Amino acid sequence: MKTMYGRQFATMVGMVLLSFLMLGASFATLSYQYTIREKKDTLERNAKYIAQFTSNSLRTGDETVWRTSDFQSYLNSVALVSDTHIMVTTPEGVVVYATQGGSALPALQYATLPRPLTEQIAAGSRYVGMTTLDGLYDETRYLVGLPITSGQGYLQGLVLVSSSASTISGVWRDLSGILLVTALAVILIAAIISSATSMRQSQPIKEIAAAARQFGLGQLDVRVDVGNRRDEVGELAEAFNAMAESLSISEQRRSEFIANVSHELKTPMTTIAGFADGILDGTIPPDQERHYLEIISSETRRLSRLVRSMLDLSRLQSDERAAQQQFDICETLVRALVTLERKVNAKHLEVDAQLPDDEPIPVWGDQDAITQVCYNLLDNAIKFSKEGGVLGLGVTVKGGKATVTISNQGETIPPEEQQLVFDRFHKTDHSRSADRDGVGLGLYIVKTILNSHKESIVCTSEDGVTKFVFTLTRA
Repeated sequence: MKTMYGRQFATMVGMVLLSFLMLGASFATLSYQYTIREKKDTLERNAKYIAQFTSNSLRTGDETVWRTSDFQSYLNSVALVSDTHIMVTTPEGVVVYATQGGSALPALQYATLPRPLTEQIAAGSRYVGMTTLDGLYDETRYLVGLPITSGQGYLQGLVLVSSSASTISGVWRDLSGILLVTALAVILIAAIISSATSMRQSQPIKEIAAAARQFGLGQLDVRVDVGNRRDEVGELAEAFNAMAESLSISEQRRSEFIANVSHELKTPMTTIAGFADGILDGTIPPDQERHYLEIISSETRRLSRLVRSMLDLSRLQSDERAAQQQFDICETLVRALVTLERKVNAKHLEVDAQLPDDEPIPVWGDQDAITQVCYNLLDNAIKFSKEGGVLGLGVTVKGGKATVTISNQGETIPPEEQQLVFDRFHKTDHSRSADRDGVGLGLYIVKTILNSHKESIVCTSEDGVTKFVFTLTRA
């Protein structure tokens, strides 16, 4: 399996190696050309000096000047100092003197140079190149040849200065060796650094993968600890931990939801089964059967409401976005209040409606869903209002929002309970006996609908007055 560590390590080493190969080839080529150019310039300069010295010596009219000890000592000294081999020839290419010191090759004395080379130099041109002089040299040498001319342009002879090519090759080999050692050292350092950085990057990802596998096996408390990293890997770990925390909370809520549903279903079913068995086996007297049948009927309707509320909740949670249409929120609120008129009258409540009389307040949203929001909030307010209390309704407009307020007079909800009233199956009476008609999903459905509309709702309760306030976008 190709790991990220292996790929990054190979990429780093490959890039360093390729860079050094390219830089090394460029540096070696430039160094070689520079060395050749320097050697050429040196040989040409020495050849010019020797040609000038020889020409001046021949002006005395002595054609055997190269046989004198002064002339030969001068050439030998130049050859020794510059580590070169010097030859002086006649215009026809016959070697009349070859240096004895330094790179001396005595066997070349009185040898004849190749005709093409002598003709090229005698024609007034110079010769520069690598040659063995048709075997006169045992090895290839870098050679520069110049003519020896008198002041009147008369050709007096030829001078050839050569240097061993192994000297140039030795310089190039030394440079290549230094470059190779440097490249190996840099590659080794790069490999160590790359190994450390790759391991530092890949290790947290391995930990995240291991945590994800454990999370998939149901260990929802697994989290990834990458220290104080602030790079992409740290962001990935933070995102994983946030996802794990969210899923853990969701799983906890799901478990609570199942437990609450089981409890809500168990209580009425136990009541129905117990009273039905009592009627069937004669435990309940015939004159009380009607009373218990009414209880059975009430519990059955309660089960029906619970199932219907759960179906509504499932439908709301599956909708991706709320339908958008324009409607009058005041009319919708009044219509929901009218459907609850019997309950209002049963508690002798006074309705305080603070609604504008002159014009409607159009808003955007799903009218049926907002109607259900108003109905659930009004039904909840009526249910927990004290006998003869005030039921408040209000709609105000500010900016691009319409604010709806529904209030009632009753018991004050403790501050710690106010943020929990919108949870599923939450009831302020934890014994679940005070509210026999409710199923604990009404306010949760309200919250779900408003969330789908990208709107907010808050609950406040103070001095016996409880208010629910939500917003809608004006049309």
